[in-house]
Amino acid sequence: MLIDSHAHLMHASFKENIHSFLERTRQAGVEAVINICTNPQELEGGIELARTYPWVYTAASTTPHDVVEEGESAFPIMQKAAEAGNLIAVGETGLDYHYYAASKELQQQFLRRYLRLAKACKLPVIIHCREAFNDLFQILDEEYAEGPGVLHCFTGTLEEAQELIRRGWYLSFSGIVTFKKSQALQQVASTIPLEQLLIETDAPYLAPIPYRGQLNEPAYLRATAQFLADLRAISLEEFANFTRQNAINLFQLESMIV
Repeated sequence: MLIDSHAHLMHASFKENIHSFLERTRQAGVEAVINICTNPQELEGGIELARTYPWVYTAASTTPHDVVEEGESAFPIMQKAAEAGNLIAVGETGLDYHYYAASKELQQQFLRRYLRLAKACKLPVIIHCREAFNDLFQILDEEYAEGPGVLHCFTGTLEEAQELIRRGWYLSFSGIVTFKKSQALQQVASTIPLEQLLIETDAPYLAPIPYRGQLNEPAYLRATAQFLADLRAISLEEFANFTRQNAINLFQLESMIV
């Protein structure tokens, strides 16, 4: 069985047919999904969805793209949900210097706040990072040196991956790793310890080959898993067992997995 460590089930693309999407998810051998909620409206819907589907788990924070418009107003709502035990992780938070939707200073401010929240609530963090690894590593070492976390949708270098591995973090790979132009990323995915590897869809984005260009959904996780298993020269079953247990360990699902 597989666990999708990162999907955006409250995205508008799923709104009308969420039950059909989730039915296909289970049929495809995906036993759990970590649902990433990035604003208060998504969080409210995500908590309700988790009541209906106990194998869908809720994570939440404001993304670095949205901290200008929603950071200050959303934080206390995210904080309340974390403190109430409604979240299994804080995220996706982090830094993104590629699009520069918010200043570096503001992104860093909210990253620190969310790391402190995760630490106070004893929750793992889900990190988004693009073109900002040096600052990320410094902030993690200052605010969250002992905390567990995952760098979602990893597309960094082997050196950046090794820095995360050294810190005991997990790296999660999306459908990007299946793309023909992702040879460098495939090299990273083939060398990092299996004990620190997760997989995700990042649905509705980044559908893997052979679904590239389509609306991504958690049911397509199997395609990424099979690709990575072949890359590592192990069976799909063995690969699934590793990534499943890693997700259970990171998100503390031992007593909750359905």
